[in-house]
Amino acid sequence: MEIGSEVPAFCLPDRAGKQACLSDFRGKWVVLYFYPRDNTSGCTREATDFSEQLHDFEKYDAAVIGISPDSPESHEKFVEKHQLRVLLLSDENHEVAEKYDLETETCVRERVPRH
Repeated sequence: MEIGSEVPAFCLPDRAGKQACLSDFRGKWVVLYFYPRDNTSGCTREATDFSEQLHDFEKYDAAVIGISPDSPESHEKFVEKHQLRVLLLSDENHEVAEKYDLETETCVRERVPRH
């Protein structure tokens, strides 16, 4: 995938089982991150950091979406346990991760400096 290229479309269930599609966010910035599993230390930190900073993203009309192979039920528990505010989607068959040519074996964090 190259900068400026169109990203693959997808629809996945959220924690309530409702389908959420990338096209639902047309016209907005989207921060899309993939992670391997709910409730692991690194992935929990990543999700809580995004949740704590969600208001900063919303200032720029940006949505933050996390995708993992966990079930909607697992996401529901994860959100409740850690009071997460980001949208989590379930890619149980790894179909979307494969479309994006990703492996989600580890949580990789990249810090972006504040401007």
